[in-house]
Amino acid sequence: MTGATGFVGGHVAQALRRGGHELACLVRRRSRASALEAAGCRLVAGSLEDDAALRQLVEGTNGVVHVAGLVAAASEPELMQVNHDATARLARAAREAGAARLIYVSSLSVTGPTVPGRPLDESGAPNPVTPYGRSKRAGEDAVREAGVPFTIVRPPAVYGPWDRQFLRVFRLARWGVVPILGDGRQELSLVHAADLGGAVCAVLESPAAVGRVYHAAHPDVVTQRGLVEAIAAAAGRVGVPVLPLPPALVRALLHVTGSAARFAGRATLLGPDKAAELLAPAWTCSSQAIARDTGWRANTPLAAGLAETARSYAQAGWL
Repeated sequence: MTGATGFVGGHVAQALRRGGHELACLVRRRSRASALEAAGCRLVAGSLEDDAALRQLVEGTNGVVHVAGLVAAASEPELMQVNHDATARLARAAREAGAARLIYVSSLSVTGPTVPGRPLDESGAPNPVTPYGRSKRAGEDAVREAGVPFTIVRPPAVYGPWDRQFLRVFRLARWGVVPILGDGRQELSLVHAADLGGAVCAVLESPAAVGRVYHAAHPDVVTQRGLVEAIAAAAGRVGVPVLPLPPALVRALLHVTGSAARFAGRATLLGPDKAAELLAPAWTCSSQAIARDTGWRANTPLAAGLAETARSYAQAGWL
């Protein structure tokens, strides 16, 4: 598998090991993979740009799980180089090795936003609204075109222990005020990383999942304001005030952060293109299809998952 040293990939790797699967993991630096090695995983040194390493990774495997990807970059072409080009190389290697399945962990950003009260299923046409979403859609296309049996999993926002994105909100809650975008009524689907790992196992083991695209989310929908309040409670700050940011201010701030990142030549998640995502009325999806075909369901309630996340942050000294 790829991405096993990252946040999502680490949880997927744990789930696969618990399910009895033997793993070969592509790693850039062995120093970050001591836990994988201790768990009995075979480490393959290299990167997604290294064709020889990819061939070594997939040799003799029944299934390939592709989690690695680029979330932020200085430009859309940089996103494409990893999320499309590297995915295409891995998919070709999997086909040439005769892999029985390639599981590609994509993103709800490919499906696109929706409106409150209308979670999207997988039947509609993709509607990515950000460079990241477009690059993940391109990755999906590369998987389909490679000729290897595949399953695509599109999770929404993923949270849980080791995550750095939600950590920012936890820290703001601890400091005493948390901003929300617009009126805070944006609706969101979420999935705990351990549940997502279970979804990957379920589709890998299900013949019915071949050639399918699935959302993998907890069925409960939360508003942005509700999520912030739940994070504050998990951080021990019940009743922390929220700071509504008008859409015009959000766009202006994104323009400033994006311009600063370009000037410095560094990647950022918070550029002007992010407004279409952050200010969309809803990012919600239905997981009925994966439940029907594999029996998988997300089991971690939001409050319990956030409490576990807060404990992990405290133990790591992050919070």
